[in-house]
Amino acid sequence: MRACRWSAILACASLLLAAPAAAQSVKAGIDAWQRGDYVGAVAIWRPLAEAGDPDASFNLGQAYRMGRGVLVDLSSAQTWLERAAQEGHVDAQTTLGLLLFQNGNQVEGLRWLKGSAEKGDPRAMLVFGTALFNGDSIAQDPVLGYAYVSRAAAQGLEPAKSTIAQMDEILPLAQRKKGVALALQKAKTQTVTKTKAPQKVATIDRASPPAASSAAISGGWRIQLGAFSQRSSAEALFRRLSGNAPIAGRRQFLVPAGAVTRLQVGPYPSKSAAAAACSALSARGQACFPVAAK
Repeated sequence: MRACRWSAILACASLLLAAPAAAQSVKAGIDAWQRGDYVGAVAIWRPLAEAGDPDASFNLGQAYRMGRGVLVDLSSAQTWLERAAQEGHVDAQTTLGLLLFQNGNQVEGLRWLKGSAEKGDPRAMLVFGTALFNGDSIAQDPVLGYAYVSRAAAQGLEPAKSTIAQMDEILPLAQRKKGVALALQKAKTQTVTKTKAPQKVATIDRASPPAASSAAISGGWRIQLGAFSQRSSAEALFRRLSGNAPIAGRRQFLVPAGAVTRLQVGPYPSKSAAAAACSALSARGQACFPVAAK
């Protein structure tokens, strides 16, 4: 009897030693992340992600994107985000779309952003809607673009509110009315979809857009972060924000304007990409708006 008991105990001990992380949950990884234990969080998420958990895959992709718990590796980040996105994870679809779009693959990025915009993600609706409105890497449809951005604004996304105000100055009233009607129609459809299939989401740093690629970045758009009476204040703000993903790898432009110096950062490949960067910075409390480079 004693031998049997010891055999059972040893067998249980072997199982526990073989897979300690697999017994953990995605939530346990999030708790570790919030404590600042990024390495521990990654260790919990990796086996879950490898087993096919979309929330774990998304969070692991975010860790690689931000370089927390692992070295920054945008290729690995894209791989894990794609795994989650293919399972219908809305945050992963949006983050992947922004990552691709901002780093030059606008067509593929917009494909993912369109999917998450249809599911009601406000960040995706802002970027995809702005691309439609301007005809950036997609057939121009200002009415549909207005509908998406107005829905994002209705959900309280501050950059979307400023973008819709700009669109109001450009789009004729009749087309704006069509856009609002289309937005209401899509919102009703989205409400039904959510009721039938609620989305499970476990996120970290949800509002952050993708980090810039280390490759050369070009484009005709910048983001403006403020105007300062002293040039040194503009430079100090750029130093403070330069490590943030939306502007990582980009340059500061100090633009004289009378008695003030405007701090602009760029370049971005399109107005939509600049708006996406502003969306994330605004979510962190930093005023920002897209401007065309002169």
